[in-house]
Amino acid sequence: MSILRAVVRRFGKNCKPHRPSRKSAPDVVRHDRVIQFLPNSTIPPSPRAMTMQTTLKTRIATALLAAAMTGTASAAMVTYDIDPNHTYPSFEADHMGVSIWRGKLDHTTGKVTLDKAAGKGDVDISIDLASIDFGQDELDAWAKSDKFFDTAKFAQATYKGKLAGFAKGVPSKVVGDLSFHGIKRPVEIKINSFKCIPHPMLKREMCGADALATFNREDFGLTAGKDYGFNMSVTLRIQVEAIASEKQP
Repeated sequence: MSILRAVVRRFGKNCKPHRPSRKSAPDVVRHDRVIQFLPNSTIPPSPRAMTMQTTLKTRIATALLAAAMTGTASAAMVTYDIDPNHTYPSFEADHMGVSIWRGKLDHTTGKVTLDKAAGKGDVDISIDLASIDFGQDELDAWAKSDKFFDTAKFAQATYKGKLAGFAKGVPSKVVGDLSFHGIKRPVEIKINSFKCIPHPMLKREMCGADALATFNREDFGLTAGKDYGFNMSVTLRIQVEAIASEKQP
């Protein structure tokens, strides 16, 4: 007994009574109403927990699929209507080698299609040649007559082409054909600037561009003034805006 007491006095402070341990309950994490059993759990999840986990996975998969479909739709081809109130092709033409005459065409219609993600699109434009405006009534009347445009016979000029030279969804040129006065010729248009924004009032996307092109009017049978030394080269400077159609194809 004396020996036992001595041992207790010496080691008693560090001795703790042994209590049988209970079987550890599984570690459980609760996220809202879904119970997740951790990997080191020794008890399998209940049928209810497994059903809830399956439901959660299904909802996540559905949400991801919907997001992917939305992304695909947003990257699809969009059709834009040319805004005739903000689109005016203007031109510059030589006058006997001594000055540059300028004018514009006041009525333009058409459509543009654009897929920014795929880097492609189309342009289909019609211009009313009778809307020519030099700022001088007498010259306007002459340009509409059979001595030049002959608008009674050739009322429209058209341009159809492909948007090209894309960088980060923005085209840098249009490759297409210009048709008027009964003749069609290839004309490439350089896009100096291009930008799309949400229209603040219409709540639809609006795109606009500033573009430049040159062509030889003699190629279209318009040779007036050539015998007087007129340069046949014409420069087009195009301001254009288009708004996403309310009904997309």
